[in-house]
Amino acid sequence: MQRQAPFMKQLDFVLSLTNSENDYQLEQVTAAEEAAKRLGVQLRIMHADNNAIDQSQQLLKIIQSHLDSHPDGIIFEPVGGTALPQVARAAAVAGIGWVVLNREVEYIADLRKAYRIPAFTLTTDHEEVGRIQGRQFAALLPKGGSVLYIQGPSESLAAKQRTAGMYETKPVEVQVKLMKAQWTEASAYRTVSSWLRLSTSHQTHIDVIAAQDDSMAMGARKAFEELPNGAARDRWLSVPYLGCDGLPNSGQAWVREGRLSATVYIPPNAGTALEMLVNAVQTGTIPQEQTLTVPVSYPTIEVLASSLGKTHARSAGGRE
Repeated sequence: MQRQAPFMKQLDFVLSLTNSENDYQLEQVTAAEEAAKRLGVQLRIMHADNNAIDQSQQLLKIIQSHLDSHPDGIIFEPVGGTALPQVARAAAVAGIGWVVLNREVEYIADLRKAYRIPAFTLTTDHEEVGRIQGRQFAALLPKGGSVLYIQGPSESLAAKQRTAGMYETKPVEVQVKLMKAQWTEASAYRTVSSWLRLSTSHQTHIDVIAAQDDSMAMGARKAFEELPNGAARDRWLSVPYLGCDGLPNSGQAWVREGRLSATVYIPPNAGTALEMLVNAVQTGTIPQEQTLTVPVSYPTIEVLASSLGKTHARSAGGRE
């Protein structure tokens, strides 16, 4: 009698993302689902609604579940500033692979030494994202000016790194007014709408409106679009709007439509992370501790300077 081949369990993974509203997070889902289908693995997707405690509890519930329902690995983009080191350790103890997206994490080195699991990070160079935005400011404001700059949340390391990079490359003649939002269009809309209700906003001269992601840039634009018709509204809507993420169907499309003047393309990395993790589980070959993806300006800085810089310099408060 012929012996049957042993049953091979289908590999199962969890992807935990910050929210289900941000265009980049939605693109992460699409990339991961396409990779899972191509690789023939199961993928469970979770959203934390920008709440670090909820994200921690969601992941702990999975890690502490019955052994039979453990995933082979967890890929997550942290909401808060800590990247959940205790949760990471609990996953490692349970033999679950651990991948952090878009964050540099010090504890990964310790996990790799102490536990026989695939543990690594895959992140874009967030400081370079900020440096690119600083260069975009220089292209648009060759004689200086003022930028309204909408950051991600205070606890986000990516937001801090992008801000630091921006300050590295922006010209000293460009002044920056900082605001904070939560990586969503709605949060940036609320932030800017609240600012517009202050009398001081009407006396503030702004030459460029920039945000650390495209959805927040569009949320800011929406707030200005809702102003009463008149010279003030026209003025706010005539300045360049800049974002980040630069996905083909959102940020890049908005640049082509003229709703954004420029963005920074950041490759979605959840699909790549899943491919790396599946290969590690199947072959036992652990990827390097950190892999960086490279952001680029869209359009290029040279194109931005030639197409918009001179025009804006003539209109920016009579500086020419």
